[in-house]
Amino acid sequence: MMNIVVCIKQVPDTAGGVKFKPDGTLDRGAMLAIMNPDDKAGLEAALEIKDKDPENIKVTVLTMGLPKADEVLREAMAMGADDGVLVTDRVLGGADTWATSSTIAGALKNMKYDLIFTGRQAIDGDTAQVGPQIAEHLGIPVISYAREVKVEGNEVVVKRQFDDGYMIVRAKMPCLITALSELDTPRYMTPGGIFDAYAKDVTVWGRKNLDVDDSDIGKAGSPTMIAKASDKVAKGKGVKVTPDTPADAADYIVNVLAEKHVI
Repeated sequence: MMNIVVCIKQVPDTAGGVKFKPDGTLDRGAMLAIMNPDDKAGLEAALEIKDKDPENIKVTVLTMGLPKADEVLREAMAMGADDGVLVTDRVLGGADTWATSSTIAGALKNMKYDLIFTGRQAIDGDTAQVGPQIAEHLGIPVISYAREVKVEGNEVVVKRQFDDGYMIVRAKMPCLITALSELDTPRYMTPGGIFDAYAKDVTVWGRKNLDVDDSDIGKAGSPTMIAKASDKVAKGKGVKVTPDTPADAADYIVNVLAEKHVI
């Protein structure tokens, strides 16, 4: 049996607005939430691997968050994941990337895995740090920026995408892969899948179920210090000009871009 674990995150739907607590951390309980796009692509990649041998491949989704993150696990199960694990505890709140990766790795140490998928980054933080940090905590190889993934025996072959090209990397499992949103187009939930997802129990773990030190969890275990947080970025008034002709306007724009070394 091959075990694939997909780490997913319930992130704020920025279209619905962003809210902060007085201490500068996101008030996740007050915002609409969705599955992180990169994570969803990683989930689809895992499900496509499972589709090739469904009797011998198991996909488990794992998330850390508030109790309402149960929703994103059931969405993943409705898409085809076999099981869901929710890590939730008040002592885990306010975690930065270090504390988050330590906590998730602490859960993974108590799970069976051959292959782990995470998203490249989450849209609420954009750090791209958690996936590689999890691999470091577990002492396994990491392949980031995955655009294509193939499993060949006990190895994975991954196409890593860059701005100006790509790289083909082969690694033995266990291995962690961080997925680009372009890795795969996620499938839709099915009516039968939705019924099955809500008929199953989601495993809920708290602090006592994690193989991690107290010094590495929650806000107290987060070395990142928030100086200021805001959902609005102040912008200058800019410069207003009224060229006589379209050609003059084009020349003005080109000259400004050249002065700023944009072109």
